Amino acid sequence: MSAHIAKPWLESALSPAQRADLLLQQLSLDEKLAQVSCYFPTDITNTDDFAGRFPFGIGEVSCLEARSALSLNDVTAFQRQIQSEAMKHSRHGIPAIFHMEGLCGAYLPGATSFPSGLARAAGWNVDVERRIGEIVGNQERAVGITHTLAPVLDISRDPRMGRQGETYGEDPALASALGVAYTQGIQSQDHAGRRTEAVAKHFVGSHHTEGGIHGAHCNIPDRTLMEVYAKPFQAAISEAGLRGVMPSYNSVGGEPVTASVRLLKTVLREQMGFDGLVVSDYGAVGNLLSVQRVAKSPAEAGLAALRAGLDVELHVPQGFGPELRAWFAEGRADIALLDRAVHQVLQAKFRMGLFEHPFAPDPAERDTAFSVASDIAVSLQSARESLVLLTNDGALPLRRDVRRLAVIGCHATTARFFFGGYTHYSMAEGKLAVNASMAGLTTSGDALRTINDTVPGTTIEASDGPAFEELLQQQKPGIRSVLEELVERMPETDVMWAYGYPVAGADESGHEEALALASKADVILLTLGGKHGTASIASMGEGIDATNINLPPCQEQLIVKLSQLGKPMVGIHLDGRPVSSDAADKYLAALLEAWSPAEGGAEAIVDVLLGEQSPSGRLPVSIARNAGQVPVYYNHPHGSSWHQGESIGFPDYVDSPHTPRYVFGHGLSYTTFDYTELSVPKERVTADDGFDVSFAITNTGERTGTEVVQLYASDRFASVSRPVVELIGFRRVTLEPGQQTHVVFHVETSQLAFLDAQMQWKVEAGDVDILVGASSADFRLKGSICIDSDALIDGRNRSFYAS
Repeated sequence: MSAHIAKPWLESALSPAQRADLLLQQLSLDEKLAQVSCYFPTDITNTDDFAGRFPFGIGEVSCLEARSALSLNDVTAFQRQIQSEAMKHSRHGIPAIFHMEGLCGAYLPGATSFPSGLARAAGWNVDVERRIGEIVGNQERAVGITHTLAPVLDISRDPRMGRQGETYGEDPALASALGVAYTQGIQSQDHAGRRTEAVAKHFVGSHHTEGGIHGAHCNIPDRTLMEVYAKPFQAAISEAGLRGVMPSYNSVGGEPVTASVRLLKTVLREQMGFDGLVVSDYGAVGNLLSVQRVAKSPAEAGLAALRAGLDVELHVPQGFGPELRAWFAEGRADIALLDRAVHQVLQAKFRMGLFEHPFAPDPAERDTAFSVASDIAVSLQSARESLVLLTNDGALPLRRDVRRLAVIGCHATTARFFFGGYTHYSMAEGKLAVNASMAGLTTSGDALRTINDTVPGTTIEASDGPAFEELLQQQKPGIRSVLEELVERMPETDVMWAYGYPVAGADESGHEEALALASKADVILLTLGGKHGTASIASMGEGIDATNINLPPCQEQLIVKLSQLGKPMVGIHLDGRPVSSDAADKYLAALLEAWSPAEGGAEAIVDVLLGEQSPSGRLPVSIARNAGQVPVYYNHPHGSSWHQGESIGFPDYVDSPHTPRYVFGHGLSYTTFDYTELSVPKERVTADDGFDVSFAITNTGERTGTEVVQLYASDRFASVSRPVVELIGFRRVTLEPGQQTHVVFHVETSQLAFLDAQMQWKVEAGDVDILVGASSADFRLKGSICIDSDALIDGRNRSFYAS
C-alpha cells in the first residue's frame, strides 16, 4: 500500500465504498458540488468553455453531441481532452464519467444501430437483447463512455404518447425479461479495465400520463405502480444488479418523481433495494421550479432533489448551482445530503475503473469494436424477428412469377424511415430540423422558429431535402431502401414506384399517379405509417404525441380507392406506434408490422415478403381500434375492459367493440403449429415451491418456422381484483416441417405473488389456471395448480418470469 500512501483511495484492493469514503473526506464544498454536476458541450470540437465553467473538475460529461462527429478520432480526442481537463482541475485527479444514450446503439461513426425497443420486444428474444447490450456497451467503452442511458423499462399502454416506440410494450413480465437481459449485456463485460453501468429509465410510470402527453401528471394507484410499472426495474435490480436509474419527468400523485422522497428513497432504495447512482433526466431539476412549480428557486429545487435521493443533475447545473452552494456554506442546507450523493458518484467511478483507466483506448484498440460483421448480423437478426404478420389471406409470401409490382408510399425510396427515435441517425437528423423536441433540449416559447415548408395540412416540417439523404449515406453508406432491395432481389419483376402520399395529413395530390401505376400491376405493395424520430420533422417521438393513432387520411383514403381495382394489396407499416387502420383491415390481403427496424430493415422486410424468412414477431402491445378506446391492454383486472361483466352493461361500445384490433402476443406465420401433451406434474404447491409446465409443439405445415410459445396464468379467485390473465413465460421455438419438440417451463410460485389489501407481497392460497398458447387470446392447452396456503414474501426476491 506504500505506493498510494499519500492517496489511499487509489489502493485497488479496497472496495469502491471504502475508496469513496477516503476520497470524500478530502473534498472541499466546491469539489463536492462539481461531482454532482454535468458538462454538456454543444460542439465536441470546441470545448473552450469547460475550464471556466468547471474549475474544480466534473462528475459527468454528456456525449450526446457526438451524434455530429465525422470520425471516431474526433470523439476520442474530445474524451481525452475533457478527461485531462477534469483531472487537471481536480486537486485529487478525479476523472469524469462520460455518458451516452444506448437504447438503439451508440451515437458514434461506425456504430451499429438496432431496431426500436418496441420492435425488439416483438422479437421476444432475450438472447438477442443480451447480445445487443453487449455490443452497445463495447462500442461506447471503446471511446471512453462508461455510463449507458438504457434500457428503457417503461411499461406503455398508451399509443398516443410519442415515446411508445422506445418501450418493450405493455407487459411487465416481457419487459422484465428483456430489461434484465439488456442490463446483463451492458454491465457484464470488461474492456481493458473499464466497466459500463446501465442507467435504466424512466422511473416510474411515465407512460401513464394524462392525455398521453409526454411528461404530464400521472394518477397511478400504488398497486398498479408497484405490480406493473416498477416490476421491470425490480427485476433488473434483483437479477442483473442494475447500477443506475433515471427518474421520469412526470409527477405521480402530485409528486414530481425527481423530488419524491417516497418514490426515490422509500420505494426505490429502501423497498426495492437499489444501491446505485440516480441521475436526473435532462433539465428535470430545473423543471421543479419552471414546470411543476414545487420549488420557489433553483436552489430549493436542487435541495429537494438531493433530499429525495438524486445523485447527479444532468445535463447542466440548474438546481445544483451557486445559490445551493451558499446554502451549504451557510449551514442552511444539510451537508450530509450532498455527501451522500458525492459518495455514490465516487463509488460509481471506482466501480467503473476510471481511476485506473480514465482515457479512451488508443485507435487501434478502439477500432476493433466497430463495423464488426457479427454485430451487424445481430441487428439484422433482431429486425427479422421483430416483423409481425398481422393478417394474410395467402398474398404473402409474394409469388416469384409476379410480373409487375406496384410499390406505393413515401417510405419506399429511402432507408431514413427505418431509423426511429434514439437511433444515431434520428438524433443527428434532428439537428437539421428547425425546432428540437427532446426534453431538456426543446425549442420553446419565443424561441420557436417558423417552419416554412410543412407536410401539407399539418404542422410537421417537411424533410425531403438532399441534406437528410446525404447524412444517411454518410452514416450508413450504400444502405438500401425497400424499393432498391425489391429491385435487386426480384430481377424478373417490373418493380414500379409512385409517391402516393406523405407521412401525415390529408394530401391526396399523389393519389391519381398511384392509381394509374397500380392499375398496371399484378400486386400492389404499400408502405404505410408516419415518421418516427425527433424534432419538428417527426410525426412521433419524444415530446411528439398525437390524438390520432390511426393511419393518416391521405393513406387511409388511397387504400379505399385502390381497393376498387380488385388487385391484391400488401401493406408494410413503418413507425414507432403500431398500425391501426379500418381500411387496412378491410381491404389489404396482408399486413406486415415492421416498426423501426434500423439498418437491416430492407433486407429483413424483403426476406419475409419473399418467404426466405417466415415471420416470427409477436405483438408486445394490444392494438387499439382508435384513441377513444385507450387504454386497452390484455392483462386488465377482472370486471374491466372487454371482461366488464354481463350484468354491468352492454358488451361493446355503441360504435365499436370493446376488444382490441389485434391482441397482445398475436402474430402469424407461414406455417402452422400444433400444441399437445400438456403436463403440470404438481397439482398442489407451496409458497416457496415451484412447478414445471411441459408440452409438445409440432410444426404441422410445409415450411420451417418459429413459434413464440406463451405461458399465461389466471388466478380464479383472489382477495383483490387480479388480471384476467397474465404472461408468466415465453420461448421462441424453431422447427422444420413435421418436427416436434418438448418445451418445459419452470415457474416459481413467488411469481404469482401480488400486493394484498395491506400492500404486502403475498402468495395467496387458491386455484390458478395455467394456459399455453400462441397469444393472449389463443390458448391451446389448459391446466391448473393449487397453492396450498398463504405466505408473505419479500418482493425483491420474488420471481419475475418463468425459466
